[in-house]
Amino acid sequence: MTSANRSPAVQAPWWHDAVIYQVYPRSFADADGDGVGDLPGITSRLDHLAALGVDAVWLSPFYRSPQRDAGYDVSDYRDVDPVFGTLEDADALLTRARELGLRVVVDLVPNHTSSDHPWFGAALAAGPGSRERARYVFRDGRGPRGEQPPNNWRSVFGGSAWTRVVEPDGRPGQWYLHLFDSSQPDLDWTDPEVADEFDAVLRFWLDRGVDGFRVDVAHGMVKAEGLPDWDHEQALLQGSTPSGERPPMWDQEGVHDIYRRWRQVLDSYPGDRMMVAEAWVAPQERLTRYLRGDEMHQAFNFDHLKARWGARELREVVDSTLAAHAVVGAPATWVLSNHDVLRHTSRFGYPPERMPAGGVGPDDPQPDADLGLRRARAATLLMLALPGGAYLYQGEELGLPDHTTLPDEVRQDPQFARTGGADVGRDGCRVPIPWSGTAPSYGFGPAPAAWLPQPPSWAELSVAAQEGREGSTLELYRGALRLRRELRLGLGGVRWLGPREDVLEFANGSTTVVANLSGESVDLPAGEVLLASAPLVGGRLPVDATAWIAAG
Repeated sequence: MTSANRSPAVQAPWWHDAVIYQVYPRSFADADGDGVGDLPGITSRLDHLAALGVDAVWLSPFYRSPQRDAGYDVSDYRDVDPVFGTLEDADALLTRARELGLRVVVDLVPNHTSSDHPWFGAALAAGPGSRERARYVFRDGRGPRGEQPPNNWRSVFGGSAWTRVVEPDGRPGQWYLHLFDSSQPDLDWTDPEVADEFDAVLRFWLDRGVDGFRVDVAHGMVKAEGLPDWDHEQALLQGSTPSGERPPMWDQEGVHDIYRRWRQVLDSYPGDRMMVAEAWVAPQERLTRYLRGDEMHQAFNFDHLKARWGARELREVVDSTLAAHAVVGAPATWVLSNHDVLRHTSRFGYPPERMPAGGVGPDDPQPDADLGLRRARAATLLMLALPGGAYLYQGEELGLPDHTTLPDEVRQDPQFARTGGADVGRDGCRVPIPWSGTAPSYGFGPAPAAWLPQPPSWAELSVAAQEGREGSTLELYRGALRLRRELRLGLGGVRWLGPREDVLEFANGSTTVVANLSGESVDLPAGEVLLASAPLVGGRLPVDATAWIAAG
């Protein structure tokens, strides 16, 4: 099939084919030596991202927060948490990014606030039926004394999605909904004050010069009327049941009204401001409803992220993605890793049928590091050759694996705590990245240790160790991003070639892409090999490798 992407002759908005690099602020660079990354640290390392060749930076939350869920529990959306710096530091970061030609996208967390947010404190103090409680999802409990939760919903982090409060008079009272941690009460988006507040938050950051927003839990802000029970396992990505029922807490129709309103706000500003949805929605046809012309601009492609290492499955994901996006005229996006999932360098180190669904701990079967890196490099070249936009997660340009042997006593993810350790959580993919192999905390900052310990093997994966070294993963990414821009692959299309069993082969413009997922090396078509994820052997592409070839 051929994608319906825009012709290169047409000037596309910057985000249409942008490569956007996710920075997890507490783990990127530490300027003040407290062991936690910060905004001045990020600013000091923006040259690395400009040299890498990305188009934009996406910053995970840096807002004022008690940090019970690494900043996704926001207590003030218009300020910077002191652990990360100040508003002036945010302005300095935006200024330096513009000087380097980098755009900046910031995280927005609209499904819930922190329980430390002034609104929630006012709701607890005001009592049932108050104007203040209308901003959140408070309900009376079931049972003769209201001692049972209002429904049977479960938190994504484990346990009940409801917590009972003590009323101002000291008696047990209503329950509030939290689809995540109990410190993250869900907002009620039927309340007009909530909608007005977030309009103002959008404008606050747009006025400071940000280029867009990544919207956290974009499919979760509206709940089904009446909050009916849901007798199925709770998960972020949850499509319809076999009988056609949709989860009452995810992907409700009302979310689209919110994004139409936000789109009007963004469109009132110059410079192609954009939104990208973290919407764990299936199938693709449901996801692309978020990308209709007056809603979101992009949505993360979690089908691609979750795909196992196999030619048939990957081709099906590419085909279904391009077909679904063509219907709404939106560019596809591609992503392999982020701050919530096992890094793809580690995922691909397992047999496809045993690829872990969550984090990996020291007592779990460990990935094959060499196999994982080889496949990760091949998957990256395959991804960057596809039309549309792409997202990179900090450290993947170094080939970083997850830290799969973190001891329990250092873990900080609420998933680990709320499940009693049954789910090791996401800390393994959030370990601070190494900049040099000899400096304290591998150059992450002047302190001798980082907020999460780094494995000794990361010394040889540091930026300093890979800089200028032929064949390194860092130089592979730099070469791929440079060629992707020169060849305008993000504005091209896909025309499948072959077929050869367990080999993905397609043309994008004048470039032929071959990914070998078979069990033996394969011949390459005629033409100049522009880039390969692994050295050729006797002119043939080895197993678990991808090559870009200029058509002969």
